[in-house]
This record gives sequence, structure tokens and C-alpha cells, in this order.
Amino acid sequence: METVTFPEKEVAEFISENVIPLRVPHDHKPLSDDFNIKWTPTLIILDDGGMEHHRTVGFLTPEELMASVLLGIGKMYFDRDAFKEAVGMFKRVLGDFPDTGAAPEAMFVKAVAEFKLTKETAPLKEAYRLLSEKYPDSEWTKRALPYRLL
Repeated sequence: METVTFPEKEVAEFISENVIPLRVPHDHKPLSDDFNIKWTPTLIILDDGGMEHHRTVGFLTPEELMASVLLGIGKMYFDRDAFKEAVGMFKRVLGDFPDTGAAPEAMFVKAVAEFKLTKETAPLKEAYRLLSEKYPDSEWTKRALPYRLL
């Protein structure tokens, strides 16, 4: 990613505005063991207490990287029960990066966060409909299958 993704000005600005990056080689001890890094690139979204909320392994294009970071931040908010903030992050993924691998998961978890905020099942059912329409082969569409019955 150092030759294709990170040199992009848009990516550098995005990273500096959204996260505190730390580069750890896969063979750097003890950090590679502490974070279970077996291959690079590995992107891990941690909160301020060091808890992991999202991980991707392998090369990501600029769009995929930015979407993955936003998804990870959204999942951190979700895990902390900050559902309004999580929904905002997932909306950014879907609005700015709808054709990335992160989008189906963002759509799924956004619906769950909306349900947790409102206790209404409509977002879950709508998520299944949209996932089926936009990402029919996604694992997240399969996971949302029961929502069609709501």
C-alpha cells in the first residue's frame, strides 16, 4: 500500500483527520505479537483503551482503505453503545464509498444501530431489502435474511 494507496494526497489527509496511524512491521516483536499481526498490511482500528474493533488484512485501494477506516470507527462507536455516532459513520461509508467491500457490512450494522436507537424493526427489514438489491452475493445479505420476516 506504500506505493499505491498511502502516497495519495486524499488518503494522507483522510488518515490524518480520522485516526492516529501506527505502522508495525509483521516481524516487530513484541508489538506484532501483542496485536496478532501475521501479515502486512494489516489495518486495525483500536479505541483509546487499545480494544480492537475492526481488522482488515491485505492490500486496499484508496477507496477501500478509507471505507474500511470509517467502518472501523463506526464499529467502535457501535461497540460503545454510541449508536447515533455509529449510524453517522456507516452513512458516510454508504454515501462516499457505496461500491466498496465495507459497504454491505456498514448497511447491516447501521440497521442494527438504528434498531437499537428506536426499537423499531423497519430499519432491519429495509436493510435486508437494500442488501438484496445492491449486494445480493454479500455475506451480510445472508446474515440479514431473517429480517425479511419482520
